[in-house]
Amino acid sequence: MGSKQIAQETFDEAVQENITEFEMDPEEAVREAVLQFESQGVDLSNIVKAVQPPASENGQRQKHQILLSLDSLCRAVAEPDEAELPRQLAALAAQCREQLALRCLAARHGAYPALLSACQRAAGDRRLLPQALAALAALLDGQPDLLDAAGRELLLRALRELREDAEVTLAGIRCVRHACLKHEHNRQDFVKGGILPLLTGAILQHGDSADVVRAAASALRVMTFDDDIRVPFRHAHDHAKMIVLENDGLRVLIEAAKAFRDNSGVLSELCATLSRLSVRNEFCQEIVDLGGLSFMVTLLADCMEHPDVVKQVLSAIRAVAGNDDVKDAIVDAGATELIVLAISQHLGNPQVASRELGIPAGVGLELSWSCRMGNPQCSPTRPWPCRAPHGLSVCLSVRPQKQACMLIRNLVSRSRALSQPILALGAEPLISEARAAHRDCDDVARAALRDLGCQVELRELWTGRRGGLAQ
Repeated sequence: MGSKQIAQETFDEAVQENITEFEMDPEEAVREAVLQFESQGVDLSNIVKAVQPPASENGQRQKHQILLSLDSLCRAVAEPDEAELPRQLAALAAQCREQLALRCLAARHGAYPALLSACQRAAGDRRLLPQALAALAALLDGQPDLLDAAGRELLLRALRELREDAEVTLAGIRCVRHACLKHEHNRQDFVKGGILPLLTGAILQHGDSADVVRAAASALRVMTFDDDIRVPFRHAHDHAKMIVLENDGLRVLIEAAKAFRDNSGVLSELCATLSRLSVRNEFCQEIVDLGGLSFMVTLLADCMEHPDVVKQVLSAIRAVAGNDDVKDAIVDAGATELIVLAISQHLGNPQVASRELGIPAGVGLELSWSCRMGNPQCSPTRPWPCRAPHGLSVCLSVRPQKQACMLIRNLVSRSRALSQPILALGAEPLISEARAAHRDCDDVARAALRDLGCQVELRELWTGRRGGLAQ
C-alpha cells in the first residue's frame, strides 16, 4: 500500500476530468482514476471511490451523499428539530457503516462535533440517546483519534448514570470499544475514568442480554490489547490484572457463560476474552477452578462445525495451558480427543490449524514426561504424534507448519520412544519440505529433525575472526 495521500477533492476532480475530457462513462472514469493514482503509489483506502453528483446549473460543486446527510443532521441539531433528528442520525449511521472511506470523509467535514452535540442534546432522552450513541460508534469505527475529553466524559457518564438501560449501555460500550481499538491513550484514559467496573457491571446487570454481554466482553478484551505502535510503553498487562484482581473479571465472564449455553457467538467472545486475561499462573488455575475449562471443552464438542468458534476456544485452552497443572487438567477433561478431532476437521484453515497444533505443541513437554511415567493417555499410540506429520502434509501455510514441527520436537525431546512411530509416518521428508518452503521454519524444523535422530547439517556460521555472519 502506498504512503502518499490525496484529498477527496483531488480524486473527484480526476473522475470528472475523465468524464468530460475523455468521454468515459462514470464507472469507467472511477476505475481509470483509481488505476492512475495507484500507479503513482497513492493510498486510496480513505477515498470514496464514487462519482460525485454533477455541478448545479450555477456551477456550484455538488456534495457526496454522506455530506448531504451530515448537513441535514447539523440543521436538525441546531434548530433543534426533535422529529427530524432521529431520522438524520439513522441515515448518517447507516452510511458510516458502509465503509471506512465514507467515515473519513464525514470526519473531515465535522461529523464528530455534530454527533457529539447530538449526543449531548439527547442526554435526557432515553429514546433518542441510543440512536445518537450508535451513530457516534459508527463514526469512531477505525477513527479512534476523533474522541476527545468531552466525548470520553459523555460516554462514562452515560454508562454510569443509565446503567440500567440496556440500549444505552450497548451503544455506549460499542463507542468505547471503537475508541480504544489501536489507541493506547484512550484506553488508559478510560481505565483511569473507571470503565472497567462499568463493563463488568454491565455483564452482571444485563446478563440476560446476549448483545450487551458480547459487547462488554469484547470491550474488556480490547483493554488488554497491545496494538498501538505509536506508543512505546503500553499497559495491556496491567489492565488485564486490574480486570481480574480488582473487578473479579474471571468469575463474571464464566458465570455469564452459563446463561448462554446455546449461543455459540457469545461463548466464543467470552472465550476470546478469557484467553487475554490468562496472563498469570494463578489466573489460569482460577479459570479451571471456576469451571471455565469445562465449559470450553463442552463448547468445543458442541461447535466443532464452526471454525470461528473453534479458533477462539482453542486460543483460550492454549492460554490457560501456560500453567503446568492446567496441562494435566486439560488431559483429564478429555480435551485431547476433541483437539485431535478439530485438527482433523480444520487443517485446511491456517488460522484454526495453527491454534490446534499450538496446543499440543505447548503442552507436549509435559505430556512427554507423562508418557515416561506410564500415563496411558499419552502413549505413542495416541493420535497427536500421528496428526503432526499429517499437519505438515495438508496445511502448507507457515504458521501451522511451524507449530507442527514444534509439536514433533516437543513430543520426542523427552520421550525417545515416540521417535520411531513418528518417523514411520514419514515425518522426516515432510519436515525437510517445510524447511525448504518456509525460511521461518528452519530453526524449529532443524530442532525437530535433531531430536528425531535424523541427520542434520550443522554449519559454523561465524568463528569470531575476519568478518561477520554468513547470511
